[in-house]
Amino acid sequence: MPLLFLSLDNTLLDRAGAFQTWSKGFLAELGAPDHDLDWLVALDADGMTDAWDLADAIKDRYSLRASAIDLVEAIREGLLAHLRLDPLVAFALRIAANANWMPIVVTNGPTRVQEEKLRRTGLMNEIVAYVISEDAGVRKPNPRIFDIAAAKARGDLRGAWLIGDSPEADIGGADAIGVPSVWLRRGRTWYDNRFVPTRVCDGVIEAVAEVLGSGY
Repeated sequence: MPLLFLSLDNTLLDRAGAFQTWSKGFLAELGAPDHDLDWLVALDADGMTDAWDLADAIKDRYSLRASAIDLVEAIREGLLAHLRLDPLVAFALRIAANANWMPIVVTNGPTRVQEEKLRRTGLMNEIVAYVISEDAGVRKPNPRIFDIAAAKARGDLRGAWLIGDSPEADIGGADAIGVPSVWLRRGRTWYDNRFVPTRVCDGVIEAVAEVLGSGY
């Protein structure tokens, strides 16, 4: 059975939407101006900014008395509270599994946070395995993390595909292990000339359909 590697944030789960929803409520409680939403979303950088750095920047901007650790927990819990698994995404994963593909989540990030996302949204029930960078000791695009994922699923890279939204971590990772990939553009244009995705799609449901119909 071929492996289907999947990114988590902004691929299977709409992290960007969840963060924006939390940010609106948080800033409204502070009485911050509406344009501060753009500042906070840009600062977060799609989750690439460390949570502690994000908390420090928020504390400084609004002169908050809350401790950094309390603010980090508030950010993480607020994000988790707004994450939802689209039923159509879950259905697409089931279709893939029924077609003898093995969906595996490979994600960068802290183990506790990423596991909570999988558990709370129900994604744990839709995949055969997952690997988180903190626990694995290696991050995408390093090929080693995909070897670990394959071993957990008791499979190998022959016939595997990868679906993800990050040019560097996901498509670069697919290129490093020599498997075809689908990039989720999310309104962006491809800019990296070191490697290119095999397919480009607007969402994970379309991407799964592309993989199933690929004939690879």
